[in-house]
Amino acid sequence: MAAVFAAWIMVTILVLEAAIVMGGFQPTLKLDRRIPLVSHEFELSRLRERDRLRHGRLLQSSGGVVDFPVQGTYDPFLVGLYYTRLQLGSPPKEYYVQIDTGSDVLWIGCNSCNGCPDSSGLRIELNSYDPGSSSTSSLISCSDPRCNAGLQSLDSGCSGQGNQCSYTFQYGDGSGTSGYYVSDLLHFDTILEGSMTANSTAPIMFGCSVLQTGDLTKSDRAVDGIFGLGQQGLSVISQLSSQGTAPKVFSHCLKGNNGGGGILVFGEIMEPNMVYTPLVPSQPHYNLDLRSISVGGQVLSIDPSVFSTSSSRGTIVDSGTTLAYLADEAYDAFADAITKTVSQTVRPVLSKGNQCYLITSSVADIFPQVSLNFAGGASLILNPLDYLVQQSSIGGAAVWCIGFQKIQGQGITILGDLVLKEKIFVYDLENQRIGWTDYDCSMSVNVSANLNSGRTEFVNAGQMSNDGWSRDQLRNVIPLLIPIIVLFSYHIVGILELTHLVFVV
Repeated sequence: MAAVFAAWIMVTILVLEAAIVMGGFQPTLKLDRRIPLVSHEFELSRLRERDRLRHGRLLQSSGGVVDFPVQGTYDPFLVGLYYTRLQLGSPPKEYYVQIDTGSDVLWIGCNSCNGCPDSSGLRIELNSYDPGSSSTSSLISCSDPRCNAGLQSLDSGCSGQGNQCSYTFQYGDGSGTSGYYVSDLLHFDTILEGSMTANSTAPIMFGCSVLQTGDLTKSDRAVDGIFGLGQQGLSVISQLSSQGTAPKVFSHCLKGNNGGGGILVFGEIMEPNMVYTPLVPSQPHYNLDLRSISVGGQVLSIDPSVFSTSSSRGTIVDSGTTLAYLADEAYDAFADAITKTVSQTVRPVLSKGNQCYLITSSVADIFPQVSLNFAGGASLILNPLDYLVQQSSIGGAAVWCIGFQKIQGQGITILGDLVLKEKIFVYDLENQRIGWTDYDCSMSVNVSANLNSGRTEFVNAGQMSNDGWSRDQLRNVIPLLIPIIVLFSYHIVGILELTHLVFVV
């Protein structure tokens, strides 16, 4: 009977775990494809143009772990951006904002906005921020020290009317946004030691947009605003770390397939294979010192000065860019090396100025690895899917194109979502460095929070859906259910023994 009892416990645990995973408790966040398209007939020139608009601004710009949900995907044929959900105000209201490491300020479309979209092709509900409906909202005056910080970045100004601290973010073609700064409460989940979560709030300064122009007025990929995660003083990560609410480091892991999503945390994701390279000092963006590029293990003959950092050159990490871009002088050498490596296996073709290839087998079996080599010996290894984009099909052959694009006449290299996906990226502002490693972004991660108090917390963070738990949380719940299972098993064993007695009699 002891054997029956032990076996029953084992069967019950296995059945329970299977039921949790396969039943109503989803172990990972499942995202619907946001923009269904008839085909992959989508011109790369349109993606380049969309990225160019945001690059206009890039070029013109002289308590515990905080966990944010992530939606969206790098795939330009579906969404082409990653976004998260924030809660602001009292009572709190939800807003969807694009995750953007290429800018500093969080801004939200306001209720008085002219040109703000009122619907989104992402199938999310858009909300406008109304300062008058939040009991904790206040305007930022021109005399506020935080306004002076914005003035130093050349993005802010002072309005004589009402003494309001205002801003204007202008893009290269005239598209942009303008508005005024407000202060209100940010509501967020803080993960404490042992993966326990606590609801937290902190006052932050952010933009209230009253005017949007150009592509920002379009509804196909519209969100409520931009979540600037740059390193300047007005970014949310800088504000929270200065308050001692969050560590001065944040990390993301952007999922590249199966609907996208991923992880965004204020804290340092800890992985044994992380490599780090220093940030180039005194730069407004996340500039890295790129030294060389290797294709198939061979270093390309590119003058190192092509990658040097100046007011018009450099390598920038930008999660707000969909594709990736190489300095003008480096692109041709890169594309030629790829073509030379695969020309015996695939048919190279030009499609509207893009270097493409007709392929009838797996790109992973044909195309070489690419290595971006940075200062300090850190290399960013790119597999074929990290630099290729499937564009269309011709006669049973897939058309794959190089996803890296050329910025004509510019010496800027930009690492966008095409490169950043399926990797952990850590932005260590405290130590002025960026690190990365390959990772399955559907998995949970271990995060360290080195707080101003000197206390370091190690917690487990991962993706959680609205209607389910993470796989690790499910496994943590099972031990708590074992006493119930044991009592239930005793009951079953008693019934079996009674049945046995009845049969014996």
